[in-house]
Amino acid sequence: MTQVIDTEVFNSRFRDKLLNGELFYTLKKAEIVIEQWRKHYNTIRPHSALGYHPPAPQTIVQMDQSPVMHYHPNWTS
Repeated sequence: MTQVIDTEVFNSRFRDKLLNGELFYTLKKAEIVIEQWRKHYNTIRPHSALGYHPPAPQTIVQMDQSPVMHYHPNWTS
């Protein structure tokens, strides 16, 4: 039952927040705009049931840009 309710809520928000306010002149434009909205909905939009945190926040891991040479005891110099 919860899945049905969640789907209905999503469909309602999708229609109200995106589809009713956009005109798509090409399929490509629709794909781009819908994908942007989906990413926002799933990663940025605060959710009241989650304490106003996003449902699946993006995680960014900073990569060290400098290469590291590791020593292995079986390597010869």
